[in-house]
Amino acid sequence: MAKKKIKDADAELPLFKDMPLNGFTYHASETKQAKKPKGVKEVKAETLILEATTLWDYPKQSYGKTPKGNNKYAGVTPAFIIWNLIQRYTKPGDLVVDPMAGSGTTIDVCKEEGRQAIGYDIAPAHPEVIQNDARNIPLPNDSVDMVFIDSPYSDNIKYSDHPDCIGKISCEDERFFEELEKVAAEIHRILKPGKVMAWLIGDQWVKKRFTPVGFKLYGRLCKYFETVDVVTVVRRGQTSNTGLWHNRARRFNFYLRGFKYLFIMRKPIIESEKGEQNRSVKWARYARDKTKKRSKTKSLSSTTATLTGSG
Repeated sequence: MAKKKIKDADAELPLFKDMPLNGFTYHASETKQAKKPKGVKEVKAETLILEATTLWDYPKQSYGKTPKGNNKYAGVTPAFIIWNLIQRYTKPGDLVVDPMAGSGTTIDVCKEEGRQAIGYDIAPAHPEVIQNDARNIPLPNDSVDMVFIDSPYSDNIKYSDHPDCIGKISCEDERFFEELEKVAAEIHRILKPGKVMAWLIGDQWVKKRFTPVGFKLYGRLCKYFETVDVVTVVRRGQTSNTGLWHNRARRFNFYLRGFKYLFIMRKPIIESEKGEQNRSVKWARYARDKTKKRSKTKSLSSTTATLTGSG
């Protein structure tokens, strides 16, 4: 029997119509290299796959012929994350903003995918990143199609020498979250209603003390945004990902940080603008029960009406 084609009637993602089911294929760099010795295999073409689950795991930071960002930069973002987000939540020509762009991964990915991009950072490490504090973004209200941000998780990494860098504040200090909330308020201001922002963040365990950075930040983000979903991104590039640290974690009974949160959230649409977008979600089991009760009530009322009418 021929397999039936599955159609997703609810799919409204701005993806390319000719997108292959298994993603786009790109090829390794074609720069001149010395001849490979016998027995060494040629580099195979790689495939970019649109993630279908909430667990994302990338073995390396970048992809394709040209680097995205600088993989030597402290806290550099995996380019695959940004690629997946802009495929799902933007279309060619849309404006994407990264308020903490660092080495410019967001800019590099967006340029290759035909999106407009503006990157800011308090201490830029990319020629196209503009020097600016994320707590005061110089863009008009409701002007951006998507925002991506990979912020400091605490003061565990030296991002810059700038005195106002949020990464100089420990996440054990409540001021850290107060400053990040100021950034969230700015993101909310510049983002168009109904559009998406994605925030990448991790927790901290230092000196036998755990700080749930992700949970604490998420609570503040919920003041401004509606949750689309929460993705778990496997951590691979941290310096503690070695045999030595794994042995220490087992010996001294603690856990190494194995993942980051990717909070995908949407700026709410003003009530007056929602119109027919309002909808109520009803679980099927409740709907069926109510239907049965209603049908019984209708049958009784119709019987009563018939008896009454016949008199």
